[in-house]
Amino acid sequence: MLDNDLLLTMDGPIARLTLNRPETRNPLGVPGDGARFRAAADAINANRELRCVIMTGAGSAFSAGGDLKAMRDKTGNFGGSPAELRDHYRHSIHGIIHALWDIEVPMIGAINGPAIGLGNDVASLCDIRIASSTARFGATFLKMGLLPGDGGAWLLPRHIGWSRAAQLFFTGELIDADTACKWGLVSEVVPDMSLARRCEDIARSICAQPPQALRMTKKLMREGTQAPFNTIMEMSAALQVTLHQTEDHMEALNAFFDKRTPEFKGR
Repeated sequence: MLDNDLLLTMDGPIARLTLNRPETRNPLGVPGDGARFRAAADAINANRELRCVIMTGAGSAFSAGGDLKAMRDKTGNFGGSPAELRDHYRHSIHGIIHALWDIEVPMIGAINGPAIGLGNDVASLCDIRIASSTARFGATFLKMGLLPGDGGAWLLPRHIGWSRAAQLFFTGELIDADTACKWGLVSEVVPDMSLARRCEDIARSICAQPPQALRMTKKLMREGTQAPFNTIMEMSAALQVTLHQTEDHMEALNAFFDKRTPEFKGR
């Protein structure tokens, strides 16, 4: 556990990261959040036994986004001079985004309720997003007189396409879980009571894969969002050569020919 605002638990190969401000619907951007999320990301990356992370929100919301009360009152990360406010964004608010982006193992978002504004951006950083039937999604920055300044302008069009991202940004409308699934923002919609179990089932399937190949595949996918095709092909060749030398690769081949389930050790 990092502190009471952000809970990190590790159970064998699965970590669980919980946004834990349920009484205020898990707002983000509170002073210290950048450091909290960085500490969580560093702990996850350092644990070579981990193969998957499940991230969710405590209570009835995933995250309602930025702290509007602090914005109104010009306190916390939303106070100070323009230069100070810029630093707050770069180090604390954007620190959340950078920390989650840097997590090396696959991350499943268990979207248990509203994911709005910054909360939607945080959900978008998950590699796989599973929504409960009561989840709602929105990029409501313009309604607050702001722009999507927390990574969403880069992330959302890549997930759902330019037109649909523009619709969410320019109208500020919310979409329900079924629409989010139709648009590709989430992979599946499940009943509220089934969300945790479904995410754990997916996590167990991920954990059955060789851990080095898992981390390298996520890295390759991340680079593929911005690197040229030929660069990705060169990177693929280099990483593949590395994996060909691993014990896990030989275990996979032997298990295939022996008609048994492989046991990967991360070596």
